[in-house]
Amino acid sequence: MLATANPDKAAEIAAILGEAVELVPRPAEVPDVEETGETLEDNARLKARALVEATGEAAVADDTGLEVEALGGAPGVYSARYAGEDATYLDNVNKLVQALEGAGDRRARFRTVAIACFPDGTEVLASGAVDGSIALAPRGAAGFGYDPVFVPDEGDGRTFAEMSPNEKHAVSHRGRAFRALARALSDR
Repeated sequence: MLATANPDKAAEIAAILGEAVELVPRPAEVPDVEETGETLEDNARLKARALVEATGEAAVADDTGLEVEALGGAPGVYSARYAGEDATYLDNVNKLVQALEGAGDRRARFRTVAIACFPDGTEVLASGAVDGSIALAPRGAAGFGYDPVFVPDEGDGRTFAEMSPNEKHAVSHRGRAFRALARALSDR
């Protein structure tokens, strides 16, 4: 069962995993989990465990953070709510671009921690990261979140939002984390 209620993230995870893992959507009656963890791993575990407890089924969850060097690693674990609890993707991007105005160092890293938790208490953990930089202004219309301003080092200068989904998934933090999780689950 997939713990996320974010439709953009759910679609991306399903595209990355393909048929490697059968995902069941989170039941609508299961409430959102408050992300009170201090690390990405803590938050991913909180979400997966809450779903296991609510449904009795195995659950997959993740947490992702954008770590910007000039901001001391921020927004990090607070990436989804960088501009506030009810922030939109655009609110977060705009706050980030403003925070980096005039910054010479625009280096950044996207990190994802993915976890599968089982009713017997066991878990399988995987992570993925991609280094890059933050663009001066948003570019592109694909993707979601910080995709319009994140330029991966392994690309050709385009932001994630300027790439096709397959191009992005090949080098993205989430793609790496969920492919690693699928491999670990197949070895289980």
